[in-house]
Amino acid sequence: MYALQTDVGDIEQLSQEDRERLALTGLEVGMQNRCGSFFQIDQDVIQTTCGAEGIEMIPIKAALEKYDWVKDYYWNAVSRDKDKYTQYLAKQENPQGLVVIAHEGVKVEMPLQACLFLRDEPVQHVHNLFIAREGSEINIISGCASSWQKEHGAHIGVTEIYVGKGAKVTSTMIHNWKEGISVFPRSATVVEEDGTFLSNYVCMQPVNRVDMYPTARLVGKNAVARFSSIVVATPGSTLDLGSRAILGAENTSAELITRAITTGGTIISRGHILGEKDNTRGHIECKGLILKDGIVHAIPEIEGTLTGTELSHEAAVGKIARHEIEYLMARGLSEEEATATIIRGFLDVKISGLPAVLQEQIDAAIDKAESGF
Repeated sequence: MYALQTDVGDIEQLSQEDRERLALTGLEVGMQNRCGSFFQIDQDVIQTTCGAEGIEMIPIKAALEKYDWVKDYYWNAVSRDKDKYTQYLAKQENPQGLVVIAHEGVKVEMPLQACLFLRDEPVQHVHNLFIAREGSEINIISGCASSWQKEHGAHIGVTEIYVGKGAKVTSTMIHNWKEGISVFPRSATVVEEDGTFLSNYVCMQPVNRVDMYPTARLVGKNAVARFSSIVVATPGSTLDLGSRAILGAENTSAELITRAITTGGTIISRGHILGEKDNTRGHIECKGLILKDGIVHAIPEIEGTLTGTELSHEAAVGKIARHEIEYLMARGLSEEEATATIIRGFLDVKISGLPAVLQEQIDAAIDKAESGF
């Protein structure tokens, strides 16, 4: 078992403001509800520890040195030449990031946490590998944030996820950046027979730009992928995001769900499902709410290549209906309380199969963001 356990004082020496920002991404310094932890500040890994038997958490450089077979997964799901951001990352001589290995048959409900914190450097780069062996099950909370004092900067990340036969991976990513930070995640997942991949993304705080389009390739029969995104674009923010699922084996299915709110920023919500095999099913759902003048642009795509696939999509963008506010006001709520109640209901997406502790983390992010509407 690999363990780089530094004194938690390394984290606690951060300012109170920064610790509060990190807490909003799901970081638990004391690990009361976590079975493993990885913490990277800029390009320095300051903590890697895991107490769950059968689960390994290792910095990527150490994992590549320890296990020759890890190279078979490295730059496999995501191409080095995908775009200028992956090319930049591939050129780094000292790669940083995390490798999680869930060995065969190991099931851990308590989440692992991976925190990526941009504090001093102009650019943070990270490359993660999550590998779930046959019959294993893991939940990962990835919390990404920048210091409250950080005015400008960029985060470039590659994440490659491999879900083995009958395995399950739940990945929850919570972003808490600042107005001058640009973020370029590049991720892809490969799901084998009877595997399940659940991806949850929450971004409800100001950011300059987020550019991401994760892809899941379902290569084994009965594989399942579900993407759920909850995003808010504040004035000056541009969120160009979405998700893609390729149904590459029989009886595979995918669901892409987005709840998007603009309070003055721009949201481009992309979704694409490709049905390549018989008895495949997919659905895209995007609902956008305009609270203040901004842009919500939904781009759903469904693409079938044979008669045995069933794909559907729905998208809706609008404002809060006045009659809904008046209905709640007639029952004793103020206009402000009525509006907050409607927004809360709009964002309240209960994700199928999500452990309670992860749902609580998402609910906490929603509650915090609500106070700014």
